[in-house]
Amino acid sequence: MAELDKKDEAVDATPNVTDVVKVDASTTTEVEAILDAPVDRGEPILQVRNLVKHFPLTSGILFRKQVGAVKAVDGISFDLYQGETLGIVGESGCGKSTVARLLMTLERATAGEVFYKGQDITKLSGRALKAVRRNIQMVFQDPYTSLNPRMTVGDIIGEPYEIHPEVAPKGDRRRKVQELLDVVGLNPEYINRYPHQFSGGQRQRIGIARGLALNPEIIICDEPVSALDVSVQAQVINLMEKLQNEFNLSYVFIAHDLSIVRHISDRVGVMYLGKMAEIGTDQQIYEHPTHPYTQALLSAVPVPDPDAREHRERIILTGDVPSPANPPSGCRFRTRCWKAEDRCSTEVPLLAIPERFQGLDSPVAHESACHFAEEKDVVGAA
Repeated sequence: MAELDKKDEAVDATPNVTDVVKVDASTTTEVEAILDAPVDRGEPILQVRNLVKHFPLTSGILFRKQVGAVKAVDGISFDLYQGETLGIVGESGCGKSTVARLLMTLERATAGEVFYKGQDITKLSGRALKAVRRNIQMVFQDPYTSLNPRMTVGDIIGEPYEIHPEVAPKGDRRRKVQELLDVVGLNPEYINRYPHQFSGGQRQRIGIARGLALNPEIIICDEPVSALDVSVQAQVINLMEKLQNEFNLSYVFIAHDLSIVRHISDRVGVMYLGKMAEIGTDQQIYEHPTHPYTQALLSAVPVPDPDAREHRERIILTGDVPSPANPPSGCRFRTRCWKAEDRCSTEVPLLAIPERFQGLDSPVAHESACHFAEEKDVVGAA
């Protein structure tokens, strides 16, 4: 993972990610053509490198002075491949939603790069940025506040066509909105209804339909089911999987529910205090975790089988999560970790395959940001 040096410059310390193939373009038209070009399934479509977002802390009334910064995201790198779902999990306040906003360019990154088809979208503006936003859409967490109560369902789903009229001619928009309602499992005749006339699950389906309106390639899902009843969550997750297969979508799926993330994700990244602690396939993370934080999270998941519960070690973390405005030196997790030694306070662990596991043809050989990474049996929690 990336670190900020004393001059607050991003320093690349992530050896595990693939090289970015940058595509040069001198004009906006060339950039738009590159962004509209298809990507083969299994190839990187979104590549995040050393992404940093610090929110300044200021004091004073007339003359405001910066006295610190909240390090919401502090140097993360990962790849999203065409057609896959990358899950991002972690406790509240770890920076998951900030990552989503950075990927959507709703927040300006303090440092780092986000490459979409070889173009650094953090440096784009105007028509080129508009083209990126057409191809990267978002499904928000709360279906009750993300829909305008004064607009009908037809206006909500059709609003993207007002911003991107090239996607749908004006006379064809009503038909397209009705098709989208049908795709997400709602009656097309609901087009003139208002959000308050729908349940939470139905409202989230409307949000998903809005995200699909512009035929995007990537959808950022920021805890899309956390505000829904458990019975409805499964329906929405199954719908998203169906839509992914039907439209060849790539998902960044952010959540704090480990069971849901495992169900839908191909790969999973675990965040802690603005950094990526561990990343791998769902099998590697859930059945062969090597980072102490991941192991603690998995051990806290309820297990319905009494026998499995008895034979599983429960890991109880001590202390509170440190403030992102004043994170610990070295390893961010060391203040709550039972393995912490002096080295952990002075040396930042890299997100890489631990040396002891390198060369092994085993699920345990995956990236983990821990000096003392080792496998621990928490399979019962999965």
